Amino acid sequence: MKLPLKGVKVLDLSAFLSGPLATATLAEQGADVIKVETPGGDGTRSIGPGKTDLTAMFIAANRGKRSIAVDLKNAAGREVVVEIARRVDVLVENMRPGVLGRLGLGYGTLSALNPRLVYLSITGFGQDGPDVATKAYDGVIQATAGVSAAHRDPRTGDPTVLSTAVCDKLTALTASQAVCSALFARERTGRGTHVRLAMLDAAVSFQWSDAMYNHVFVDEPPPPGPAFGATLKPWRARDGWFVTNMPQFEEFAGMCKGLGRPELAHDPRFATVTDRFVNAQAIREALEPEAAKVDLATLIPRLREAGVPVGAVNELGQVIDDPQVVHNRTLALVDQGPGVGRVRVPRGPAHFAPGEPPLPGRAPHLGEHTREVLREFGIDAARIDALARDGAVVDGSPRA
Repeated sequence: MKLPLKGVKVLDLSAFLSGPLATATLAEQGADVIKVETPGGDGTRSIGPGKTDLTAMFIAANRGKRSIAVDLKNAAGREVVVEIARRVDVLVENMRPGVLGRLGLGYGTLSALNPRLVYLSITGFGQDGPDVATKAYDGVIQATAGVSAAHRDPRTGDPTVLSTAVCDKLTALTASQAVCSALFARERTGRGTHVRLAMLDAAVSFQWSDAMYNHVFVDEPPPPGPAFGATLKPWRARDGWFVTNMPQFEEFAGMCKGLGRPELAHDPRFATVTDRFVNAQAIREALEPEAAKVDLATLIPRLREAGVPVGAVNELGQVIDDPQVVHNRTLALVDQGPGVGRVRVPRGPAHFAPGEPPLPGRAPHLGEHTREVLREFGIDAARIDALARDGAVVDGSPRA
């Protein structure tokens, strides 16, 4: 099947994670993504384990793209970007507000040259306001959006920072969906638009349905409920850990039965969801000793048979070999070529046709496609050579 974004050209001026992960999603759904890097390369080329100029983080966020290296401080380099922007469908950037405008690459300038352009600007805090000049990395947004407060250390009550770039990732998902919506609207109107997305806004929206549910009602608010997920911490079995979630009474009753304490399901302290939230510690005290007596290989099937949603805690290395992950072909091996070899990456999680989803594309070396892409956009070999000599572009193609 032809992937849904086949034929869509994306100019990716973003770096690190929020923008690159968004355009990686577009690439795995068929878009031709041209990643524009500085001559020094995207910062993720130096984060985490790596070979040559490819790290695990860079590969994950830039699989399936082509890379050109352009110095945007160089007037000739900027002109190259303008020439490409005239003929693409989407431009994605996550620089501070106003930076691209000062370089002559803002939405107003480029949309005048290409009225069909969908221009996505990702910022940390927004296009204006009191924090507009503040640098925004994932942990900063976690703190401001309440993610840190919602995930406290169960021993001390201190706020935490999740050891995953959750705000970058959820912003990327929001961004890729917004781009597709803007492309759909363009099919109706014939014109592109400027999509503005703040990481802070995406993170607060993400929090709203559960972590922030005590802040929904404004007029005569009802009594606050227990913090959502406060009881969702792992349980210890004899040989490992497992997690369960039991919002429905039948699930709670199944947990009690599976752990040999069926009478607890009829204890009036645990009659409703709210009761079970409020008295979660009492449930723990009653059931934790029972869970600790049983090994996971026995416990997981027993609880599932009783109708309890439950999963063993996989250590990071175990995720790769999880039977359902293997069955789903969630991960794929991609040959990154000499000096790197095979790498393991996720396939696109959305499948658009029966059968096995396509293999992800490989990640590009810095400037690997500079010459190829510039030729496609009408820049001849002599001019490319001159741009490279001038430092306006870096030609990292195999022939260079």
